[in-house]
Amino acid sequence: MKLYGKYFVMHLKSVMEYKTSFLLTCISQFFVSFNIFLGIYFMFQRFSKVEGFTYPEVLLSFGITLMEFTLAEAFARGFDTFGSIINHGEFDRILARPRGIILQVLGSRIEFTRIGRLLQAIVVFAYGLAVSDVRWTPWKVFSILLMLLGGTVVFSGLFLIYASVCFFTIEGLEFMNIFTDGAREYGKYPVSIYGKRVLQLCTFVVPYALIQYYPLLYLLDRGKPSYSLLPLAACLFIIPCLLLWRAGVRHYTSSGS
Repeated sequence: MKLYGKYFVMHLKSVMEYKTSFLLTCISQFFVSFNIFLGIYFMFQRFSKVEGFTYPEVLLSFGITLMEFTLAEAFARGFDTFGSIINHGEFDRILARPRGIILQVLGSRIEFTRIGRLLQAIVVFAYGLAVSDVRWTPWKVFSILLMLLGGTVVFSGLFLIYASVCFFTIEGLEFMNIFTDGAREYGKYPVSIYGKRVLQLCTFVVPYALIQYYPLLYLLDRGKPSYSLLPLAACLFIIPCLLLWRAGVRHYTSSGS
C-alpha cells in the first residue's frame, strides 16, 4: 500500500500541474453523464412508474450504479487501458520489476478527473434520498457502503477480464464495453425491468443484480434483510477474474514492440 500511495501522489501532482485543464475535464465529466439523468427525467414526465419503480427509486438505482462504476474506473483504469501497455512493450518492464504486477498496473493510471462524474452520482443519489420514502436505519446506511464496495469490485473485475483477454489478442476487444460502459447505461434502472432472463444472467453470471437490484429492494422494504449482504457475495466474482489474469500472464510472450 505504501507503493500505491506513492503512485497516488505522483498522479495527483501530475494533474495539478495543469489545474485549469483538470477543472474543465471534471466539469465535462459531470455534464457528459448528466444527459442520462435528463433521459430518466423526461421519461418519468410521461410515465409515473417503470415496472413498479417510481422516479425517486430509479434515481437511487442510477446514482449507486454510477458511483460504483466511477470508483472502479478511477482506480482500475490501468486495466481498462491495458491494451496499450501490451502494444508498447511496457508489460515487459513491469515483469522485470520486483513488485506485484497487479499493483503496478493499478498504479499506472489513476483518473482523478472522474471526480466530476462521481459528484454527479452523489448529487443524483442524494436527491433520490431526499424525495424517496426510504425509512433509514443504521444497517441500511451500512448496506449502501456494501453496495459501493461490491460494485467497485465487480466493475474492477470486468476491467481485469478485459486486460486478461489482451494477453491472447494483443489488442483490447471493444465488445467488453458492453459489460462496463454498457452496464453503467442500463444500470440506471433496476435490473428486473429488462426481463427474467436478464435478471438471472445478472444474478448468476455477471452479478450486477447483487450490487444493485436486490440491495435496492431491501432499502425500499421490498426484500429480505439478507439481500443487504449480497454485495459481499458479488465480491467473489473477482476470483475467476484473477484466475483468468494469471492464465493470461502465463500465456504472455513479448509483443516485440
